[in-house]
Amino acid sequence: MGTFINKGNEGFRCAINGEYVDKTGMIEIINMTLDTERRYTCLTRSRRFGKSMALDMLCAYYDKSCDSRRLFDGLAAQSGATFDKHLNKYPVISLDITDFITRYGKDAVIIKYIQRNVMKELHEVYPDVKSEEGDDLMELLIRIQQYTGEKFIVLIDEWDAICREFSDDPAVMDEYVKLLRRLFKGGKSKDVFAGAYMTGILPIKKYNTQSALNNFREYSVVKSGTLSRFFGFTPKEVECLAESSDVSMDDLKAWYDGYSIGDEPSIYNPYSVTEAIASGECDSFWSTTGAYDSVATYIEMNYEGLKDDIIYMLSGGRCPVNTIGFSNDMHDVRSKDDVLTVLIHLGYLSYDKNEQECFIPNKEARMEMVNAVASCKWNVAKALEASKKLLKATLAGDEEAVAAGIELAHDSNTSILSYNDENSLACVLTIAYYHAMNDYIIHRELASGKGFADLVFIPRRNVDKPAMVIELKYNKDADAAIDQIKRKDYSNIALEYSGEVLLVGISYDKNGPEGKRHTCVIERITTPPHPSAIVPGQ
Repeated sequence: MGTFINKGNEGFRCAINGEYVDKTGMIEIINMTLDTERRYTCLTRSRRFGKSMALDMLCAYYDKSCDSRRLFDGLAAQSGATFDKHLNKYPVISLDITDFITRYGKDAVIIKYIQRNVMKELHEVYPDVKSEEGDDLMELLIRIQQYTGEKFIVLIDEWDAICREFSDDPAVMDEYVKLLRRLFKGGKSKDVFAGAYMTGILPIKKYNTQSALNNFREYSVVKSGTLSRFFGFTPKEVECLAESSDVSMDDLKAWYDGYSIGDEPSIYNPYSVTEAIASGECDSFWSTTGAYDSVATYIEMNYEGLKDDIIYMLSGGRCPVNTIGFSNDMHDVRSKDDVLTVLIHLGYLSYDKNEQECFIPNKEARMEMVNAVASCKWNVAKALEASKKLLKATLAGDEEAVAAGIELAHDSNTSILSYNDENSLACVLTIAYYHAMNDYIIHRELASGKGFADLVFIPRRNVDKPAMVIELKYNKDADAAIDQIKRKDYSNIALEYSGEVLLVGISYDKNGPEGKRHTCVIERITTPPHPSAIVPGQ
């Protein structure tokens, strides 16, 4: 078993010995590209979304130095039409670029070291193939293919690690791209390679407006194609894992769901799901694994409108984003759209391709975003810290404290309230009640009774707290808000899911008496909850 050549199937064997979720169906898709114009594939996702595990699977399947048939017994790949045709039939070159960076650091000749190490092992595996002085890696591969008549499969993990680590050294980046182009865009490339499969965080870097390797078929979170379901867990897969665990499906959904990738509207973070099930509780696992730049680095760039967008997404909103202009370089960030696109690729935001909008997908990502905001010099961090006190005051019926808390949220978000109306106040209120997202599903403009309630807080399953209906008024007193809740029966939908509902009327008057721009009135009503109620959004 080699270091780079014919590594065998041990990596995949270890994977299936655990709680393995069958993703081998992608093998049939990759097989269909071999020895075609589509033989080159690049798959990009954030860290901990199963990219390396998929690489181990492909290595085990294609590597001719081992017999992997029994490892695939009962798995989806086995029923594929091309399974037998390509099983363990190829010499495989498998490279993890981060391993080279770990070994050689930021040495300016790292690309030469990569070629030298791979060529050295190729000479050991193929001692009868002689090379000449001046041969590079591609020339040696051409000689081997001509000698053996066999084509290679190339697997490259973390292809973009060089681009991330050597962003301040364009010469190294250019040399690396030249190596990849020499391998995969040369006149002999189709003779040497049956296929190539690369993974990374970022899609292939653009030079001007063109991809450096435009013959690769790319599958990213922005443009995912047919491979969406193979990276991340689907709801059914998570349900199967959760059946034998102490962690509820509701908690797993709130913490790790929310990624919209390609045609898959609901994708869970796989690493965090498996960690939560193994530990018996949900927590922020994935956010502690990042070896890439902090989210705060990008947020602090604070391009015009970025702060407002981040705040709006923290409040549960969605923001438009143009991902096309991004150069696929985390250090070449020149606009708000670039920042949002980076955060999409890093997994902190999800992307809706149909609406071309981004949003915070789940509690885990939201916690990390809050930490990033807290490290910035944004006043909004004070409102986030005060949100726990605000919820406590609301549940206690403390009208004065609630009005003061809303006042703080308003002052902390003056940019988002560039105009004064109920819609902008609703956004700020959702920020003010950020802490409530732990226990509530929060709906804006939820259809209820004879109209649309401004904000409705429905308790999550197994949460013993009252529902809340919040109505907002601009330049009218808070009693008018309570009256509207009652007249239009806004509380009805909340009563279906909770035996107790708080009616919260909040008024904003920019010229309020004694400088008190916000006032609050709270009433409490009770009734038995409907026994079959299903919380919207859960």
